[in-house]
Amino acid sequence: MKVIIVGAGGHAAELVDYIHHSNKIDSLREQIEILGLIDDSSENHLKYDFSYPLLGQISSHQIDKNFFYLMGIANLKYRKKFVEEFIARGANFISYIHPSASVSSTASIGKGVVVAPNVNLGPNSFIGDYSLVNSRVSLGHDTKIGKFNFLSPNVCFSGFTEVGDENLFGINSATIPGIRIGSRNKIMAGMTLEKNVGDDEVVFYRYKERISIIRG
Repeated sequence: MKVIIVGAGGHAAELVDYIHHSNKIDSLREQIEILGLIDDSSENHLKYDFSYPLLGQISSHQIDKNFFYLMGIANLKYRKKFVEEFIARGANFISYIHPSASVSSTASIGKGVVVAPNVNLGPNSFIGDYSLVNSRVSLGHDTKIGKFNFLSPNVCFSGFTEVGDENLFGINSATIPGIRIGSRNKIMAGMTLEKNVGDDEVVFYRYKERISIIRG
């Protein structure tokens, strides 16, 4: 499978590492051949010292229907923008699932999804198109998330959690069972959601308490 990665920043660098690992340890899996990367900033390509060429800018890229595309931009705003633009011009995006991920046989994964190392996807869980599921994320049974969601490392959704589209979940954020979350929300790092969340909200701790224990 010949693939062009859209983006040449940090997330693209992670994808390259994931693919190298997959190709090395799983000979029975279809091998992914990275043709190169595209990015409007050549500085990104230089920063991460890719062993693959920069094939040009995203904005001027001519879609090649003979190859597949993998979204390597984490920022939700640009991720969605470029996916929609590329699809309109005939691009075919693939999903990527790291071999270390534990995926239930009854889990469902949409198109263009990235599932990073050590992810757990429970029974009847569902991940919508073009969502990014970072390392060590855990989705409990019957959890459903929509399109274009960004799940930071260590996010944990308890069973029967329902999530809309275009949400950002900070590192170590979590839900109790049965929580419903709308769309376009920002859930800050470390938040445990105990109540439902609507649309276009920012959820964070207003007060933080620090406790020091002094032993005599």
